[in-house]
Amino acid sequence: MTEKKIEQKLIKAIRNFGGLALKFISPGFVGAPDRIILFPGGRSVFAELKSPEGKMRPIQVRRKQQLENLGFKVFVINSETEIEMITRQELK
Repeated sequence: MTEKKIEQKLIKAIRNFGGLALKFISPGFVGAPDRIILFPGGRSVFAELKSPEGKMRPIQVRRKQQLENLGFKVFVINSETEIEMITRQELK
């Protein structure tokens, strides 16, 4: 499955739960995650999307760690199974 297909499935799944999966573009902040996910109740997480065989670049790994150090959850999603896991976990 391609990264684009996974991204489309993520957007649809989050929308089905009443949330938003917005494209996250931050000029001057190279390596930012692909999506910021806004869940009902004011919760937010970040998502980096990859194809099943895709790997994060070193700058993406550093950005993930940087956001996690600030207290944010950052998920690396490369399958439908991970989308289901995240929605179950975050919507408890």
